[in-house]
Amino acid sequence: MKTIALAKYLPGVSRLSYGCMGLGGPHWEGTDYSVDDISQAHQVIDTLLDLGINHLDHADIYRSGKSEAVIGEVFKQRPELREQFFIQSKCGIRFADEAGPHRYDQSKDWILQSVDGILQRLDIEYLDTLLIHRPDPLMEQEDVVEAITTLTDNGKVRHFGVSNMHVGQIKFLQSHLQDPLVVNQLEMSLSQLGWLNEGVFVANPEGANVNFAPGTLEYCRNREIQLQSWGSLSQGLFSGRGLDQQPQHIHATAERVAHYAAEYQVSREAIVLAFIMRHPALVQPVIGTVHLDRIRACAQASSIQLSREHWYDLFTVARGGQVP
Repeated sequence: MKTIALAKYLPGVSRLSYGCMGLGGPHWEGTDYSVDDISQAHQVIDTLLDLGINHLDHADIYRSGKSEAVIGEVFKQRPELREQFFIQSKCGIRFADEAGPHRYDQSKDWILQSVDGILQRLDIEYLDTLLIHRPDPLMEQEDVVEAITTLTDNGKVRHFGVSNMHVGQIKFLQSHLQDPLVVNQLEMSLSQLGWLNEGVFVANPEGANVNFAPGTLEYCRNREIQLQSWGSLSQGLFSGRGLDQQPQHIHATAERVAHYAAEYQVSREAIVLAFIMRHPALVQPVIGTVHLDRIRACAQASSIQLSREHWYDLFTVARGGQVP
């Protein structure tokens, strides 16, 4: 597995990140998990070690904390594993409860409370990276800065980043921070092409409805903010999922992915990820499958690089037409 320098501050991070959202049992609600759920986490961790994938992506809301808790059980039983992984988690989303609706919360108290819960569930002393999960319209930057300062001073978090933020939001937050933000995690895939269409539609009215903030990728590259992609595998759309009632361009893309998988002698998952990884921003895809064979299939992406022509062919078919 090839490695990257995560925004240069965490050298040696694998090109792929493993998203732990699927761990912790079948249900999102509740706090109970089973022996089988812990066993599954052990198997996933062993598979990642075999493949050289050493980056774990969590969030405090995944399975209502159970995704972190089952990894914490693994670390309790095998404490030597902690230093073999870069561990990232996210906070700032609150589910509907007796106090209010589904909402975002970047208040100082909530961030500090969230991190304490994350560390307790993971059974670790610090996070390598903490991301603010979603932009909070009511965010007071002073609150976030105070929370980050507190977490840095007490050694609970080593680096900070954001998720689902555009360039203006990142600049606004960064302007009040002493240390640089090191990650921005966004939805980028072969089925969600706003990150690419925003650039090719400059000054073109056809791009008026592209929902991706101009300049975000370029700003992150210039500031050495590591771009990570969630939804990287398009929920299996091009690697075996049923395509009933899908539009023609989705069927065509799935066929093209299968064609290149045969040509490059890799899995279809590898082609889907290689499309993202071919971008010069060195995007780090987050993969979320709990199936061991599919994790292995994803790891093949690091062994190939799509040619410019093959990349544009996939881009053209996936977007349903040639570039302007």
